[in-house]
Amino acid sequence: MTEPAKFADYLELTKPRLSALSVLTALVGYLAIRPWAGWVTFLSVLVGTSLAAAGVAVLNQLMEADTDAGMRRTAERPIPSGKVASGSAFVLGWGMCLGALMLLYALVNGRATLYALLTMVSYLALYTPAKRRSRWSTEIGAVAGALPPLIGDAAAAGHTTSLGLVLFGLMFFWQIPHFMAVAWTYRKDYAAVHFPMLPVRDQSGRNVARWSLVATVLLVVLSLLPVLRRQDTVWYGITALLAGLWMLWRAVDFLRAEGRDRSARRLFLASIAYLPLALSALVADRLIAF
Repeated sequence: MTEPAKFADYLELTKPRLSALSVLTALVGYLAIRPWAGWVTFLSVLVGTSLAAAGVAVLNQLMEADTDAGMRRTAERPIPSGKVASGSAFVLGWGMCLGALMLLYALVNGRATLYALLTMVSYLALYTPAKRRSRWSTEIGAVAGALPPLIGDAAAAGHTTSLGLVLFGLMFFWQIPHFMAVAWTYRKDYAAVHFPMLPVRDQSGRNVARWSLVATVLLVVLSLLPVLRRQDTVWYGITALLAGLWMLWRAVDFLRAEGRDRSARRLFLASIAYLPLALSALVADRLIAF
């Protein structure tokens, strides 16, 4: 007799750490707008994006249960391990996604709801299938991962602002070196389930490292646009530049064939540190100086 699923199993199904990233970037998009739209809208964005991110994570794992079962690092996830039934995941995932859209439409606005819907569609209908078929799956996924700041931006402003578009671009280019480093580290797992992503196809790692470097350069340049457009002060610019140069250093080190596995892990850690440094500096600068 199969044991009933535990709360911890359902929580794991929502990928809480990855979902938290989407929620936090949506809140950054909201807090960066001055003046903002108030606490009720803020809390609605918090709950709505949490439901949307969790629901998408559940449905993604449902769609990838077969490939998750074929990789060591994902074989023990709730669905392939049998801890959560597929039917339960289906109901939970769609319930969360629909609840998120209804909440955002009722308490926020249509533009924010549209961006939430685009995030769901791009992740589930484009990125998830592309992982099995396309070398460009990481870039397609980066579009989905870059949309949450626009949810917060639209929620606060009622429309899409230029700062919101900068945040979209910043999130897009940040994801390239971040996930290239991850995919290079776990390339054998991805090859085992025949995911044709760049780190699987490029066995030398040269093109993986070059694309990571190009994206990091574009990230650093884009992060300084708010200062050049006078949307943020030089204090944010200094923080973003220093954090960006640190990440750029790690991306350059990733170019070296010798010790590339170690360099990939260091680039991954640098990317993890970069995002909260840059985004918290941007929000703090907007709240204090404007």
